[in-house]
Amino acid sequence: MFKPTRRAVAFSMLAFLAACGKPPSKFKAYNGPAVTQVVVNKGDRKMYLLHGTTVLKSYDVGLGNVPVGHKQFEGDGKTPEGVYFIDRFNPRSRYHLSVGVSYPNEHDAALANALGRHAGGDIFIHGRGPDGNRFAQKNRDWTAGCIAVKDEEIEEVYAMLRPGVPIVINP
Repeated sequence: MFKPTRRAVAFSMLAFLAACGKPPSKFKAYNGPAVTQVVVNKGDRKMYLLHGTTVLKSYDVGLGNVPVGHKQFEGDGKTPEGVYFIDRFNPRSRYHLSVGVSYPNEHDAALANALGRHAGGDIFIHGRGPDGNRFAQKNRDWTAGCIAVKDEEIEEVYAMLRPGVPIVINP
């Protein structure tokens, strides 16, 4: 009858643990050309990451739950239109990962103020996360005004972008 030694048992346990491995990280590395601009075409539901005039990556996107028109105030469900900048990164987003957009600018704040409202904020490019996956199954445009991509796609976007990169959001 075979009786395993302590060494054989320990080696087997180490091999088993190594085979299990760690789950893949959501933080990816990117070593390609710098992204110099992000362009979102709301009508086409497309986002492009550019280096100069070269498209590095393109993504299908979901928008605010009222996808037509420029965001005017907090709670209107619209995604802003205009020129903004990437201004922050949230590694603990409830939507997997998120990259901040500098909305509102001075013009946006003045417009909301003229309407007697608050412009809002917290506009991001983000993944879906568990909540977003449920919403996206029912409606492509499900956010409160953000730009949504799949979780594996936001991992690429998060790695490729840097603060200060302009984002142009077209109707």
